[in-house]
Amino acid sequence: MQYSELKAFPTGFLWGASTSAYQAEGAWDEDGKSPSIIDQYEHPKEYADFKVASDHYHRYKEDIRLFAELGLKAYRFSIPWTRIIPGGTGPVNPAGIAHYQDVIRECRRYGIEPVVTMYHFDLPYCLEEKGGWGNRKTVQAFVEYGKALFTHFGSEVTYWLTINEQNTMILHPGAIGLPAGGKLPSKKELYQQNHHMMLAQAKVMKLCHEMCPQGKIGPALNLTAMYPASSSPEDSIAAHNWEVLRCWNFADVPVFGWYHPLAWRYLEDRGLAPEVEEEDRAILQGATPDFIAMNYYSTATIAASRGDASDVSARAGDQQIMLGEEGVYRAAENPFVSKTKYGWVIDPSGFRYTLRKVYERYHLPVLITENGIGAPDVIEDGQVHDDYRIAFIRDHLHAIRLAITDGVEVFGYCPWAALDVVSTHQGYQKRYGFLYVDRDEFDLKEMKRVKKDSFFWYQKVIEENGAFL
Repeated sequence: MQYSELKAFPTGFLWGASTSAYQAEGAWDEDGKSPSIIDQYEHPKEYADFKVASDHYHRYKEDIRLFAELGLKAYRFSIPWTRIIPGGTGPVNPAGIAHYQDVIRECRRYGIEPVVTMYHFDLPYCLEEKGGWGNRKTVQAFVEYGKALFTHFGSEVTYWLTINEQNTMILHPGAIGLPAGGKLPSKKELYQQNHHMMLAQAKVMKLCHEMCPQGKIGPALNLTAMYPASSSPEDSIAAHNWEVLRCWNFADVPVFGWYHPLAWRYLEDRGLAPEVEEEDRAILQGATPDFIAMNYYSTATIAASRGDASDVSARAGDQQIMLGEEGVYRAAENPFVSKTKYGWVIDPSGFRYTLRKVYERYHLPVLITENGIGAPDVIEDGQVHDDYRIAFIRDHLHAIRLAITDGVEVFGYCPWAALDVVSTHQGYQKRYGFLYVDRDEFDLKEMKRVKKDSFFWYQKVIEENGAFL
């Protein structure tokens, strides 16, 4: 749809940026922190691990000062369970509480809104040894953890994200990391884990509303529209299959209180349906998220299943992320979009399309919590010229403005990432930040922060509230 005039970004729009603790902080075993599953996963030996990362744990004051110079109105970061309750359950760690009180106060000092992710892939390993998310007792452990967060930080934090990319953890567990020995859970086990996460999330959202009346809370999912590969009705049905199984089923449960009917039928048909106890429906109903947090990187194009093993293929050659499922759908190429160096589709129009679908379905305001382009940024003479990042973010911000003009309520944009962090599979070969962290895979150097060209560009965008986009 074309308009005579585009709507402006709303007054008070949360111009922000994001990180996650395990990819940015380092200090993996300091101040009482226990190991997480991330710390115990097998890691590619040719890339940096997460033990030091970008040393954000020790340099948060310097980093937040730079975020303020950038002009950020919001900073989305995660608090690790392992720093707050190192035993998974039981005593709260005073050092962990003190650290994040300082981080939050430092944000507030500069007028930056802290947006806190409660769980970003990093389950305490001591709970994993007891069955992890496959153990129903982990549900109550997460509620205990949530209570500690709301007790100590609830008066200073307005925006809470429950679980980051639950759909990625369940559908592509290898994308997060490989357990020792390299054996991933079965699909049956994963969907039982998913059900327990849904219960934990619902309980925590209700608890937040009880303990933090001024607080707002919602799930943070990787959401993307699916295109049919052709005008064939079979391709359209396949695209709808995957959109439901990958996206709507994971958002329907927290919003509507139960699984999408097509997704539930799929689980039943394949013997994947989780064990559901009598009280589970009551737990899931009435969680009432205040918003949808959305991570968006690219769209996907889908063709009808051939009903054989050819339905399954690796995304851009990445064997940790297999796309397609026999009898459900198969991945297809889209000649109308471009791709990053790493094979990820670049589709700003798909961003607008996805936003429209999300808002139409849930009628909840949307906070963008990840969006960005990974690239092997190079520092030359103390400068980083990342025109490709500027172009990517400019085009996606224009898509948000179009979506706002379409009537979608978007109240913030926190791209990935505020500064360079460890990429799960490519270490520091793949960078996303507005700030360059001067270190190599194994040579830490001084880890000096260097403002990229995109830093100055985004600074201007924020100053003008996106007026020139």
